[in-house]
Amino acid sequence: MPHVTEANLTDLATERWSDIPDERLRQVMTALVKHAHAFVREVEPTPQEWFAAIEWLTRTGQMCTAKRQEFILFSDVLGISMLVDAINNRLPTGATPTTVEGPFHLQDAPEMADGDNMAAGAPGIPCFVTGTVRDTAGNPIAGVSLDIWQTDGDGLYEAQRPEIDGPWMRAIYHSGADGHYTVQTVAPVGYTIPMDGTIGELMSRTNISHMRPAHIHFHLTAPGYHPVITHLFQRGDQYLDTDVVFGVKEPLIVDFQKQPPGKAPNGETVDTEYYLVNYDFVLERQAQAAAA
Repeated sequence: MPHVTEANLTDLATERWSDIPDERLRQVMTALVKHAHAFVREVEPTPQEWFAAIEWLTRTGQMCTAKRQEFILFSDVLGISMLVDAINNRLPTGATPTTVEGPFHLQDAPEMADGDNMAAGAPGIPCFVTGTVRDTAGNPIAGVSLDIWQTDGDGLYEAQRPEIDGPWMRAIYHSGADGHYTVQTVAPVGYTIPMDGTIGELMSRTNISHMRPAHIHFHLTAPGYHPVITHLFQRGDQYLDTDVVFGVKEPLIVDFQKQPPGKAPNGETVDTEYYLVNYDFVLERQAQAAAA
């Protein structure tokens, strides 16, 4: 083996990491070596800076729990999550655009009937989201699972409310035989990403906004269709153009229409003003998505 020098080290490391039987793993690891070495050559960190970076990454991992994923947040604020999403969701025009899942999605949300309230006891202005799930040909899709999660009216997710015992601001609904769905919730508000962790430390040393515009998360799945993870954003929100995780897409910006007290879309009477959001989701058949 040649003696290691600054000039040949990247080639030597790349060659060594090419000795991997798995073709995909070989591609990933050799690319990682090349790009990581290029980063170090460009930045030329001191040993103290490199150790500080390793220590920061270590603390980032130590902060991750079942309800908080600091590494996902890191990926989000660098724009990497949205790039991975874009590469893996090259859907044709007409299908509902995807966006990032974010760090606050929790598994096993409670199942709720159409029109039930997923925000019972939560602060905020009542809000109803209605619409239809269709395929790209305009046909309604029955039985679509709509896994929904969001902040409450204080801008907090379940993971940020340790005093809450049980599911908070999340539920799974299903579209009816005609593809229709109705969700009862409260209006989300713009909020800051968590600033009490390692990502907050990093963001506080920049002039980058750490705010997200008001939105509701959706994860739609149905047999035979391309799954869609997306948001609905409130039109007019002051943070739409500076979303810290780069998640906003024009077709996902919707009107939150203020309604007077009265009969709501789920048939119940609401004695205060409330918001009404109407949005039709469009899913792409998996065979079509693969062909695209």
